[in-house]
Amino acid sequence: MRLLLDTHVYLWVRADSDRLPLRFREAIADPRNMKFISSLSTAEIAVKRAVGKLDFDGPMHRPLVELGFDELSFSHEHARVLDSLPLKHRDPFDRMLIAQAIAEGLTLVTVDAKFSQYDVSLLPSV
Repeated sequence: MRLLLDTHVYLWVRADSDRLPLRFREAIADPRNMKFISSLSTAEIAVKRAVGKLDFDGPMHRPLVELGFDELSFSHEHARVLDSLPLKHRDPFDRMLIAQAIAEGLTLVTVDAKFSQYDVSLLPSV
């Protein structure tokens, strides 16, 4: 499976949070699965940290490699897919992650129920 973690899931993994569903924990730990973190997630963390909405210490990129994640940059093709998405969800970072997952054939790992409004593969949390 090829997984794209939503920003909150990445933060939970990084913090080893109890909020991370067991199904997600197992899929992320499975060495057969490829795991991606979008450059958009690191941008979202930077924005939220700058405006005081997120208490996040340390560098954002180093833990990606240590945790076995690959980076996924946002491309023109992702923007093309984003442009075709209906406006069912107003969070721009989430919409861009959805576009990336669709364009790349990835399964999104999120607990955000709004993602199910789109024709995107989602990993069930149970």
